[in-house]
Amino acid sequence: MSNLLKKVWESVSNRSNSNSSRSNANWNYAGPSHVSLSSDQNQMYSWSSTGEFDRIPMDIFMQILKLLAPKEVAMLTAVCKSWKLIVSDNRLWVSYLQNQHVPWDSIFFSEISLRSGYPLQTYPFEMQSFMKIYGQRALSPGAVIIDGGSGYCKFGWSKFDSPSGRSATFLEFGNIESPMYSRLRHFFATIYSRMQVKSSTQPIVVSIPITQYDDTEAAKAARRQLKEAIYSALFGMNVPAVCAVSQATLALFAAKRSSGIVVNIGFHQTSVVPILHGKIMRKVGVESVGVGALKLTGFLREQMMQRNLQFDSLYTVRSLKENLCYVAVDYEAELCKDAEASYEVAAAGWFTLKQERFQTGEILFQPRIAGMRAMGLHQAVALCVEHCHAAELSADESWFKTIVLAGGSACLPGLPERLKKELHHLLAPSIADGIRVIPPPYGANSAWYGAKLLSNLSTFPNSWCITKKEFRSKARRNIVW
Repeated sequence: MSNLLKKVWESVSNRSNSNSSRSNANWNYAGPSHVSLSSDQNQMYSWSSTGEFDRIPMDIFMQILKLLAPKEVAMLTAVCKSWKLIVSDNRLWVSYLQNQHVPWDSIFFSEISLRSGYPLQTYPFEMQSFMKIYGQRALSPGAVIIDGGSGYCKFGWSKFDSPSGRSATFLEFGNIESPMYSRLRHFFATIYSRMQVKSSTQPIVVSIPITQYDDTEAAKAARRQLKEAIYSALFGMNVPAVCAVSQATLALFAAKRSSGIVVNIGFHQTSVVPILHGKIMRKVGVESVGVGALKLTGFLREQMMQRNLQFDSLYTVRSLKENLCYVAVDYEAELCKDAEASYEVAAAGWFTLKQERFQTGEILFQPRIAGMRAMGLHQAVALCVEHCHAAELSADESWFKTIVLAGGSACLPGLPERLKKELHHLLAPSIADGIRVIPPPYGANSAWYGAKLLSNLSTFPNSWCITKKEFRSKARRNIVW
């Protein structure tokens, strides 16, 4: 095999010398926009010359090329048209992309559906040059990602596999009575300090929690004020480019969808957000349920205290919730079962829970169990689905039948199955048919991974970010989140 590869380079070298007038290849090339081979391309393969390699079957020849590094294969485009045609084949570059640490289906979704920026445009697979995409992704600067939730913030570098740190968001906002700009400036400065990164070196992607749900003028003004404060604070710190996107939208992208209903179980409350082509449909209606992760943890804490279970902190309770609790598909039937299970919390010891394991998650569907007067999660989602159906925003009704769960508490086992079951009971059969409930694709970090997809795009940061100059000139400021 080594001798065969040596012949490849000898052939390249000889042909490169004989074509010295041809410009040298560089890494930022633009390949053809084909995917599969057309009849004309097959015909060209049949008469084009690649030297000694004409005798090798094309499928074997492609396997040989895959043994080379992508940059080395790219250099072969400078040899002649025959070599350029062969090494530009999308099947070759798709195989390189499949070998990266990012899952291929995520790369495919993002490059087909998200590379245009907003408004989203879907690019047909057949029109893509994956050689060009590979090269552009290799040159992408990446970004700092800050997934700022209402309770916890995850931050990190987009080239990493997961967030590098986590902090309690509300602690970083400083004095609650301070102006929004000052609080945000303090918050972002703290995160940059923890990451040990200069704010002027990299673009940033910021996820924004769903706020001001209504489509009223007052709510629009409040969202606009928050948006202005975020951009002003970051550009005041000399950040080169800023991308601010809704947390719900990013969680949807992480699930490889651009349309659907996101059910985000946040720290304080749960949001049911309809999104069509990456845009939040506020006119349809964003539903809100006053039950969030904090309520679940607090309810479990009360149940443990009633059983005289001794614990030192809410960290212990939260650990038990995350590792022992689940949602019963049939609550009444579960009450008759033995649900006892134990778990060891680090530095706190062993704990045994019984019915608390499924009663904790049940307050999402029956808030009255915890003494709250609110509609259940299934009722809020069903209401949102009915509003989407009545709005007739798209001829394809499947968009609102895809329900994506997001948030750490949405990872409770059994939640997708229970929600789907309840929706089939509440909705008309014609609407309920085809509904899918997708669990959080990356657990509590789904929004962070959605931001990672954006910041590693071949067109990033140009397609999704705005610069300080654009912000000042009010260009591209109507970024939807």
